[in-house]
Amino acid sequence: MANATVPTDASRPQAGFNWGRLFTALLLALIIFVTLFPFWWVIRTGLTSSRLVFTDTSSLLPVGATLDNFIRVLGLVDTETAVAAGGSGQSINFFLFLRNSIIVSTIIAVGQVFFSSSAAYAFARLKFPFRDQLFFLYISALMVPAIVTLIPNFILMRQLEWLNTFAGVVAPYLLMTPFAVFFLRQFYLGINREIEEAAKIDGANIFAVYWRVILPISRPPLITLGIITFIQSWNEYLWPLIVGKEEGVRVLTVALGIFRSQTPQGAPDWSGLMAGTTLAIIPTLILFFVLGRRVLDSIQFTGFK
Repeated sequence: MANATVPTDASRPQAGFNWGRLFTALLLALIIFVTLFPFWWVIRTGLTSSRLVFTDTSSLLPVGATLDNFIRVLGLVDTETAVAAGGSGQSINFFLFLRNSIIVSTIIAVGQVFFSSSAAYAFARLKFPFRDQLFFLYISALMVPAIVTLIPNFILMRQLEWLNTFAGVVAPYLLMTPFAVFFLRQFYLGINREIEEAAKIDGANIFAVYWRVILPISRPPLITLGIITFIQSWNEYLWPLIVGKEEGVRVLTVALGIFRSQTPQGAPDWSGLMAGTTLAIIPTLILFFVLGRRVLDSIQFTGFK
């Protein structure tokens, strides 16, 4: 019987360098850089002294780093001190506008989650005449640009005397959107019908099935939709600008736009504007960091078997 030959390290095949993995890593690094660099530049400009904002534009670090821009944007210094620091002397009533943005975004997010889930469950489970045709017509609204409905919505708000009120700001977005209904309907279609049948055998009616069975197990997609809707509402600018000009209902995005237009020194206060923008980004970042894991769970979730 011949002796078995034990392969040595020199005789083992050497794995070649994985150029594909290197290319993928470099591509991901480039995408991350392109995505995050604008955010860093906003923060960098907000930390840069107003008098030095145009002196060294090639520097990736703040020039004359200071927190004065954040302090004066919040209105914590008087006008003379703000102008002496190189700013425009204007401030943002940040906490009032932060409250308004939270109120508007929360109402829209809660309303869309509830009404969209109800409509999606009806399209997914209830049987009524022309259900599929109605759903097709409703989803077709995704192809209609939002700007088309801007003037009719404004006329309606004016006739209802809802201009410069929270009701007027949230009304066009409160009930449901085609995307939200489509998103939740796809999830409901993946739920095993046996769960609902078991609840009906126990004597639950259709509303009880929806409220006590479907909504609890739909928490991941509902949270995902709530986060998406909240962030979209938080970043909305044109509609709140048109119907919510008064300070009592003015949101942060509109306040930042007005701050940019207040240029008594002859040029926009870029350092102050970027400082205010940085502060406006923080609430949405906190929301995503706290509930971001739920979004990933919702994406990975495919239904009950």
